[in-house]
Amino acid sequence: MSSIDLLEANHPAALQPGKGLQLFNHRPELPSSKPNNNTMAFNDYFVTTSQPMHEVKRLENVITRGGGGDKHNNISGTTTTTISSSLELLRSYGKGFRKLDAVQSRDETTTATTKKRKLSTEEVMRVAGERYIQLSDRPRCDDFTMLMHPFGYALSSTLSEGEMMDVELAHLLFAAAEKVGYHHYDRASRLLTRCEWIASDRSNAVQRVVHCFAEALRERIDRGLGRLFLGIPEVYGSSASASSISNGFGMNLSSICLHQQVPFSQVLQLTAVQAIVENVGSARKLHCIDLEIRSGVIWTALMQALSANQADGGGVEHLRVTAVVRISERFEVDDTGKRLESFARSINFPFSFHVVYVAESLSDLREDAFRIGFDESVVVFCSFVLRTLLARPHRLENLMRVIKNLHPTLMVVSEAEANHNSPVFVTRFIEALFYYSAYFDSLDTCMADDAEQHRTMIEATLSYGLRNIVAMEGNERTARNVKLEVWRAFFSRFRMVELGFSESSMYQAGLVIKQFPQWKWCSVEKDDNKGLVVGWKGTPLFSLSVWKFSRDRLGRFFNYRFG
Repeated sequence: MSSIDLLEANHPAALQPGKGLQLFNHRPELPSSKPNNNTMAFNDYFVTTSQPMHEVKRLENVITRGGGGDKHNNISGTTTTTISSSLELLRSYGKGFRKLDAVQSRDETTTATTKKRKLSTEEVMRVAGERYIQLSDRPRCDDFTMLMHPFGYALSSTLSEGEMMDVELAHLLFAAAEKVGYHHYDRASRLLTRCEWIASDRSNAVQRVVHCFAEALRERIDRGLGRLFLGIPEVYGSSASASSISNGFGMNLSSICLHQQVPFSQVLQLTAVQAIVENVGSARKLHCIDLEIRSGVIWTALMQALSANQADGGGVEHLRVTAVVRISERFEVDDTGKRLESFARSINFPFSFHVVYVAESLSDLREDAFRIGFDESVVVFCSFVLRTLLARPHRLENLMRVIKNLHPTLMVVSEAEANHNSPVFVTRFIEALFYYSAYFDSLDTCMADDAEQHRTMIEATLSYGLRNIVAMEGNERTARNVKLEVWRAFFSRFRMVELGFSESSMYQAGLVIKQFPQWKWCSVEKDDNKGLVVGWKGTPLFSLSVWKFSRDRLGRFFNYRFG
């Protein structure tokens, strides 16, 4: 059985020839319904619980500068203030733990038999940040004596012995990050040596996260000191493979295991299909342009959904999928095309597959490369691909112009819901730490015990992007993510209108999640506007949004300036 066969056989939509896509046919009735710079920067970071709007606009400008601002690398009075203010984020995470701890205490008092709930990986990081800040305020308390300081009574009664050891390990990591941020490399190196001695990439999720971040900080120190760095080992793969693995769309056994056992990719895929069916399912001819096709399994799901509509006497007469790929990937895309064509034949669905090649980057794309029929409705599918151009914003702008000139009826965008594009190192470190902590926790929770080898490979690939975020600056920092609110500001320049998701789509997304044993920890919610956010134990991880291009030339849009 091939990789794609394994993937399709385990798809919640039951992608089997001759059967309708039951997931999309079900339509339930729904109800209407003051800073001290010597105490790390962390002291100021526990101030706000949400990101203020001026920070959002600053991040919007970060995109236009490619996250630029390597000027922040020099430690000076200005940089010290920047690091100090940026660390307010950590304080917000600490407040989150206090709120969580209060809820847990109330729950435990309701019954004497209530068992203590094990903290998630991210919650351990919150406790460590809280403890670091509290002890940093104490005079004559250095990084190592902090570790010997006893836990407070409330904390020691809440945490198990193992969790207290994990908190101390994460505490060391925070201390090392502070020293790296201030270019105190000797002190940071000693702290990292301690981390590396304790943490293992084969132990629990907290240790595995600390292990990966310690490696990234070590690489940043080597680069800061001008040491020759040999690069990331081959096991971490290319940026393309890192993207494929991390999103569950690759073709190797590890990515298939991720797709089958962790709910994120299936929720994003099937909700995207549902949005396409609801918005353009009545078109006679449908042309879907996939900017990063990977395995292409989403199009088998779409074929099944459209086939079910055909059985009712309507729907799409022909589906064309055009994949945009680099020339170096021509053999892989040929295999994907053959599999999709074979599947279409098996269910007697009118389908054709085409490829548009680009030399190196999507920035090489031109609209005349596409064959668009005058009677075709065009859908552009961007799955974790726009973020790859954030380091070179002029390329991103060019791609958006090409897409707009194709006059698509619909554009579907999925991205990581994270801020990893700040020009300030400490901000990126903290954001990435909590994001990857939640991600690793999901792998630890969802993947079966006999899938440890696959989980190890997935985490090794994820660490590629993690190390790029933490260790590198300038054009070398290619792993960048921004949140949906920033993408909205960017898309507004092109007069794009967000469509949102129906109540039925949200209901169906919930059904997909509940097919996984650990479904209660995964959430699918609408954000403050119309986008969909998929999270793990309260931490947003991915976003999905649906767009159209407005034809109103007089429409108002955000003045988004590229530098």
